[in-house]
Amino acid sequence: MDLRQRPRRLRRDGIRASVSETTLSASDFIAPVFLDATTDERVPIESMPGHERVPVAEAVDRVREVLETGVESVIIFGVPKSKDSTGSRAWADDGVIQRAVRDITRETDAFVITDVCMCEYTDHGHCGILEETAHESPTLTVANDATLDRLAQIAVSHADAGAQMVTLSSMTDGMVGAIRTSLDEHGYEDIPIMSTAAKYESAFYGPFREATEGDPAFSDRRHYQMNPANTREAMREVALDVEQGADVLMVKPALAYLDVIQAVRKEFDHPVAAYNVSGEYAMLCAADEKGWLDLDAVARESVLSIKRAGADLILTYFAEALAESLPKE
Repeated sequence: MDLRQRPRRLRRDGIRASVSETTLSASDFIAPVFLDATTDERVPIESMPGHERVPVAEAVDRVREVLETGVESVIIFGVPKSKDSTGSRAWADDGVIQRAVRDITRETDAFVITDVCMCEYTDHGHCGILEETAHESPTLTVANDATLDRLAQIAVSHADAGAQMVTLSSMTDGMVGAIRTSLDEHGYEDIPIMSTAAKYESAFYGPFREATEGDPAFSDRRHYQMNPANTREAMREVALDVEQGADVLMVKPALAYLDVIQAVRKEFDHPVAAYNVSGEYAMLCAADEKGWLDLDAVARESVLSIKRAGADLILTYFAEALAESLPKE
């Protein structure tokens, strides 16, 4: 046996870290923040240990907690004080997101990203305006084109409040183009769009829907979110968003779709983001509570795999804990 080539030589302490091909930094992470217009106190999210819904009055304090860990970017999700069929609180000037973003951008240096979607704001829990289809058995579906106008209105309201980036997650055809046009028309040419270009109809979203009270009241979202079986379709979706002006391309979820993240990274020269979603977080926390896994170790390893697959930005519920454990620059 020829043992002149011994890869183990470079696995020893002192050199192992120096030849590491992939590293994590606090600047890689986007930390989610949940704000709740219906409460005056912090409400723990049972299926997402360590995370809470925070009153709007405490939005600044919550973001400061994130910044203390070294994470610089936050994405804001909101639970409104009321819901209706059109999701009108999503673009209200005194809405939960609008109020919080004004406070956060005025009082902190955080980079503030907002989620342009409607499922948290509609009483039916779907990501858009409903219409009745004209079949023998009429049924309600999300009206794609009617929804575009509402999404554009939401994006502009977020920019008016001071959002520094908007992310689009409804998987509405043409959403990037409609929102880019509307932002530009209102003088927000410099606001970047992070499009959830490949968002799968996944079973891993459950805890997030609990956190935002966003479960569909009927049916599911398979008619507008992607089939988990498809990769080539994801590339078509991403290409369309690039053509329409997306600045950052997101794949959601992350761990079950590392192949898609890698494919997007290879095909497009845009920054690639990945959403390490709530179910991916919850299952590791549950295993840790059972004593089956070491949470710190598996959190780092799973997030490292997302970056290794090609993600430049990682939206993860582990952001704060991981950032605190990393060496300070």
